[in-house]
Amino acid sequence: MKIALMDSGIGLLAATAAVRRLRPDADLVLSLDPDGMPWGPRTPQDLTERAVAVAEAAAAHGPDALIVGCNTATVHALPALRAHLEPAIPVIGTVPAIKPAAAGGGPVAIWATPATTGSPYQKALIRDFADGVTVAEVPCWGLAEAVEHADEAAIDEAVTAAAALTPEDVTTVVLGCTHYELVAERIRAAVQRPGLPPLVLHGSAGAVAAQALRRIGSGPAPQATPLGTVTVLLSGREGALPEPALAYEEGRILRAVTPAP
Repeated sequence: MKIALMDSGIGLLAATAAVRRLRPDADLVLSLDPDGMPWGPRTPQDLTERAVAVAEAAAAHGPDALIVGCNTATVHALPALRAHLEPAIPVIGTVPAIKPAAAGGGPVAIWATPATTGSPYQKALIRDFADGVTVAEVPCWGLAEAVEHADEAAIDEAVTAAAALTPEDVTTVVLGCTHYELVAERIRAAVQRPGLPPLVLHGSAGAVAAQALRRIGSGPAPQATPLGTVTVLLSGREGALPEPALAYEEGRILRAVTPAP
């Protein structure tokens, strides 16, 4: 079995780690776009063109499924990616976990990039899945970029700023950018208020990984099988994980794996 994941940068690590936990024997193809990142400031047409190129590079390695490990790319490029690759390769997008977060009753805060915060896309998800629940949209200025570069000081500054914008009665936070899942515990520590129940965080990685395996009809991993291989593509060129990826546990678990021949 082979699973491909794509993003402009290391935000795909959260979903990659989730796939590895569910099927450690799966071969992985990680397709990044260092030549074109960040995707967020690009126009939808430009972003879609970059995403399609990154997806096609991954598709050339014959994966059984492709995970779009990026909320922004899912918003703008998912229809084009599916048109290019399906039905031969199922394409699974990443959607903020607003529905399960709202099921807890709230109040809920959605941490997302400034471009996504207040967008029609996010407003529609809130309307469809969080009707009747108090929801605060929190723009996280610079957090994705800080995580991408493993800039500890910038991460602390961005998390502190976003926590200050988060209402004090919030009991649940949706991590609306895949990069944020890499610093989930730092977010929890910054937002948890004294006297309130333990903060609940909702990311998308686990659900996305499970959906990818369902799409290809995968069952449980066989016991005592070796870890699958990892192939890294950097704007279509084979390479290694960017050094900042190794600052996170999700990246370090991939470091010792032999690349595919």
